[in-house]
Amino acid sequence: MDNIFYGVSNWFILAQVLGVITIFFEFWTYQVKDKAKFFLISAISSFFWMTMFVSIGIATGISTQISLIVAASYSTVRNSVFAVTFRKNTMQSKEGGLIFLLVMIVVALVAGTLAVINTPPQVRWLHILGMITSITFVVCQYLPGVHYVRAAVVAYAAVVLLTQSPINILEGYGIERWNIMGMMIESSKIISVIVFYVRFAKNPDKPQLQFAKP
Repeated sequence: MDNIFYGVSNWFILAQVLGVITIFFEFWTYQVKDKAKFFLISAISSFFWMTMFVSIGIATGISTQISLIVAASYSTVRNSVFAVTFRKNTMQSKEGGLIFLLVMIVVALVAGTLAVINTPPQVRWLHILGMITSITFVVCQYLPGVHYVRAAVVAYAAVVLLTQSPINILEGYGIERWNIMGMMIESSKIISVIVFYVRFAKNPDKPQLQFAKP
């Protein structure tokens, strides 16, 4: 039996390693109730997430990964800024954070649109759906409580999961058309949300109250 990794690009293998690191941080993110810590862990996760997309793009065709690289880079910057904003927890930082959020939404719309335009026509619909769910996720991150963001991340993760399959990865052969690690990352977000609610099933108000006070 041939080795399934025979002839596979080193960049593809690196993407899987980066994916393992991302899974750890992604799962941890949705178990956290403190906003400052939530954004810090999410920023670290987003950085490794971005490098994974770059690696898989180099291995299988960068054109289908452009919007994902842009989204992950945007997520890294956004989460880093808000980690500082909520750690300071002052009226000025909150006002600055709100302004930054509005600017980031505009940036997401512009950058996301340009990235979608540069994707192959046959998969453009998937990236449009990804842009819609990602912007919804960004807005829900800053709404009071924990429920909005967790509902939004499940929808967003489901769409991104599809981008890591042959539905979106058009180049490469065999296993390279399935970024299994990328799919596991998105699955880990969904599983983490499920675990979170299982943990607080007997006291559903507890996470809501703790998270609502940044």
